[in-house]
Amino acid sequence: MDNNLLQVIVLGIIEGVFEFLPISSTGHLIVAEHWLGTRSELFNIAIQSGAILAIVLVYRQRLVDILLTRFGVASNRDYLLKLLLAFAITAVGGLIVKRLGFKLPEDVTPIAWAFIIGGFLILIVEFIVVKRPPDSFVSWNVAAWVGLLQIVAGVFPGTSRSAATIFAAMLAGTTSRPAAAEFAFLVGIPTMFAATGYELLQTMKSDGLNGVDWQSLAIGFVVSTVVAFAVVKWLLKFIQTHRFTIFAWYRIVFGTLILVVLK
Repeated sequence: MDNNLLQVIVLGIIEGVFEFLPISSTGHLIVAEHWLGTRSELFNIAIQSGAILAIVLVYRQRLVDILLTRFGVASNRDYLLKLLLAFAITAVGGLIVKRLGFKLPEDVTPIAWAFIIGGFLILIVEFIVVKRPPDSFVSWNVAAWVGLLQIVAGVFPGTSRSAATIFAAMLAGTTSRPAAAEFAFLVGIPTMFAATGYELLQTMKSDGLNGVDWQSLAIGFVVSTVVAFAVVKWLLKFIQTHRFTIFAWYRIVFGTLILVVLK
């Protein structure tokens, strides 16, 4: 197998596995690229969009209900507006971050610390939330915090977008893990598709599309979609009866290993 193709498949698998687990796909990709070589930002966001497509497939009936068949139900319209609020906050904040010239770090040390700190924060959130009764309601406050934490996750690789948004929702009042995960995942659909479109436009403006490796983008996209679909289906069953604690300890151990091996 061609070495480039193998690398693309490996990166697609990494993205598909880690995008929705609260352990940071971007952080894992940056660490992986430390050995496999750096890919373009367009490639990284494209495979993230492949993973987001998996969410569309997993929640396809929920999306159809919200947007079409049951749009007339007040609770569905309210839920959609909250998704739009979270996305709008992220979009505005993301554009500001881009204008300020933020770029992902090449040094893995801050990513390692983000893994470790994030792991301890997950343990703290679980300790707090376990004392509260399960609540599936998504408030406007929850929507706003989810939008803000998506920006934070984008600025600090290793934070994990899914972790930041799920635990923001849980702390803000949506203490049901499946409900918090659903809202966090659905907000990711317009967020990541918009990010992919933005990067594509930026690439067209600066370098054109002649240098884009479309084959690698397509393969990475498909691989991440298939893998992410399987992982999300598993995760949604897992959190019905389990806490996120195992992911917290994984983050702490993995972050420590990065500091020891790669620093």
